[in-house]
Amino acid sequence: MTAPPGSPELPFFVYGTLRPGERNHDLFLAGRTAAEEPARLVGAQLYEGPGYPYAVEAPDPAMDPAMDPACGQVAGELVTAAPGEYARLLAVLDRLEEYIAPGHPRNLYERVVRDVVRRDGTAARAWVYLAAPPLAERLRASGVLITGGDWSTASGR
Repeated sequence: MTAPPGSPELPFFVYGTLRPGERNHDLFLAGRTAAEEPARLVGAQLYEGPGYPYAVEAPDPAMDPAMDPACGQVAGELVTAAPGEYARLLAVLDRLEEYIAPGHPRNLYERVVRDVVRRDGTAARAWVYLAAPPLAERLRASGVLITGGDWSTASGR
């Protein structure tokens, strides 16, 4: 899958096995990135998966006052493709994340544009792979939430 025609070459926000030190980082990102920096996705929650995590849009705190604000962020890295690598990196990540097309019923993840926050507090637009809607519903209903939103430090990994 490619980005829609005319869409900008956005960086990617990664939060699981693509983070530095994790098993897929060197397999898929090594030599294809110009920059990698810590960032966080606000307004999302992280759930355990079968060897990798799923980010899911968090409920609106106004709709769920009992929601812990600390559970509304996901830690990860903002990854910028190296010059000339964007199209290939996009295709590789779409395959890895089992993303076929927007709203496709066989998507494991949806690739969406979201704002992420860099360590210095500035925002950046980025591609983020969120759990596809049917999976997101199941996770919200009965999934195991990763407290603190950081898969690399989650217990039980």
